[in-house]
Amino acid sequence: MRKQIAAANWKMNLTVDKGEKLLDDILAAGIELSADQLAVFAVPSPYLQLAQKKLAGRKNYFIAAQNCYSKKSGAYTGETSVEMLQSLNIQYVVLGHSERREYFQESNQFLAEKLNLVLEYNITPIFCCGEPLSIRDAGTQNEFVATQLEESLFHFSAEELQKIVIAYEPIWAIGTGKTATSEQAQEMHAHLRSVLAGKFGKEVSDTISILYGGSVKASNAKEIFSQPDVDGGLVGGASLIADEFITIINSLK
Repeated sequence: MRKQIAAANWKMNLTVDKGEKLLDDILAAGIELSADQLAVFAVPSPYLQLAQKKLAGRKNYFIAAQNCYSKKSGAYTGETSVEMLQSLNIQYVVLGHSERREYFQESNQFLAEKLNLVLEYNITPIFCCGEPLSIRDAGTQNEFVATQLEESLFHFSAEELQKIVIAYEPIWAIGTGKTATSEQAQEMHAHLRSVLAGKFGKEVSDTISILYGGSVKASNAKEIFSQPDVDGGLVGGASLIADEFITIINSLK
């Protein structure tokens, strides 16, 4: 069975005290994860060490960075290197989030450079892809996300690809008033898997965890996660509320 993952993306939210309390409240639920389940917390970089200590000894609970740079080191003020993350024993990093693509103009090629470094340092990337409203309205979403995968992932070997987690974000359904159904999530996840199968083979594509990142919350997580090609979620706002994220973790297959 593919890894089923509840990934929290705190984005640029919470003071350190509030972040610590949120982790404490979630961990107090005492959720024991199976071998195929993971809970991952992508916290702001100032909180990485604190969060890492909080999760110490917790089976299948991990901390992720929200980003990293494409160079190993150097005069890049304000950036975080993969080597820095490795030195903190951070095992996951989110790359290509729609906000990074939109606000910081991160291209598919730039993300490929980041992915190369992350895998070199044995950190697992959670690679985000997804289409904006204009693409969805034009009906070209399948081609759009296929290009994202091709330009960022297709230079890897099958063995390397299997070290990557993918997260699909229907950007058109976030903050637009439009809603993505669980069927639409399944449709795109199946398409993503077919794109990977076309390059790497079905046996390989069937091993890749693909998360859904479109306004997952406690009320819809179980239905979305029940879809055959959906392997959990990359959760934004709902991950900032302990009871919500506890329910989302418990909704994993």
